[in-house]
Amino acid sequence: MRGLTKIEGGIYEAMEGYEAIRSFIKSYNPSTTFVLVDNHTKKVCLPYFLDKLSIEKKIVVLEMPNGENHKNIKTCLQLWQELSNKGADRKSLLLNLGGGVVTDLGGFIACTFKRGIQFINIPTTLLAMVDASVGGKNGVDLGSLKNQIGVIKQPNFVIIDTEYLKTLSETETRSGFAEIIKHGLITSKSYWNKAINYFIVTEEEQKNIIWESIKIKNKVVTKDPLEKGVRKTLNYGHTLGHAIESYYLTHREKRLLHGEAIAVGMILANFISSELLQFPKTILEETSDKIISIFGKVTFNDSAISEIIKLLIHDKKNVNGEVRFVLLTNFGEVKTDCKVPNSLIHKAFEYYKNL
Repeated sequence: MRGLTKIEGGIYEAMEGYEAIRSFIKSYNPSTTFVLVDNHTKKVCLPYFLDKLSIEKKIVVLEMPNGENHKNIKTCLQLWQELSNKGADRKSLLLNLGGGVVTDLGGFIACTFKRGIQFINIPTTLLAMVDASVGGKNGVDLGSLKNQIGVIKQPNFVIIDTEYLKTLSETETRSGFAEIIKHGLITSKSYWNKAINYFIVTEEEQKNIIWESIKIKNKVVTKDPLEKGVRKTLNYGHTLGHAIESYYLTHREKRLLHGEAIAVGMILANFISSELLQFPKTILEETSDKIISIFGKVTFNDSAISEIIKLLIHDKKNVNGEVRFVLLTNFGEVKTDCKVPNSLIHKAFEYYKNL
């Protein structure tokens, strides 16, 4: 991709990545090697993966249902039991092949089974490549509340193979693109300008954007692995975005993917930033127009907005019951732990509704 075969944090490109797995299996000599897939990646990604990996050692397949609504302890219980039934021990290895649900949940399974086994992430979606599989956050949802249960532990390494992106729908690709947009907002105007052209550039240029997005996140995570300071900036747009996503996990009238919810959350956060921190109105309008042009709009009635605001109390950045936002003063100029009154959140939703 970039003349880089590995960046700090153990993130490999495709060809070197499969060789890294083979070398690790040879040196570590796991008692059993498992691969976790969902019922979608089992069909469209697993055959390619096994062909590229090309090892004689038997790989045992674990399967879970596809979708965020299965990212829960019930699924973990089933997988822990299956690992136990199939003789897994502390020398076993787990390969997580899938999107963000698989890498989040699979990492949590690996961190907790027998008090921890080795694991490697092979993300197959854009969202998982640029966000979910990188950074060591492993966990599950608590009911409809996003990522309430989990641990932070880095995988042995992450393999980035953009061939898997050819298995995605347009909607799933857009969902992942939301995190690339976020990296543009919190990093620089120049990266924003590059990132927003993702859908109109060549495949090689897309790979460059993906790789740069991964490096942006990995650099932040390396500085602050436990999210005590600068890593909080990666939550831009996620305070309201996660609440919106949680709301739609409970209210089934419309399925809303992670990136679709975060896209709304970023517009709301940009508006709040403009009101509290003088984030330039020209940038607010430019970014709102661009995000809407890609993601369209979500309709919120007053009841939904009230429920979403109530869900903010469960955000993991909260301190002593106070909701804390990540906001911007400009591209790449981020402030964390910002208090925002509910009245301004309502005003932000009104701005969004009138776009």
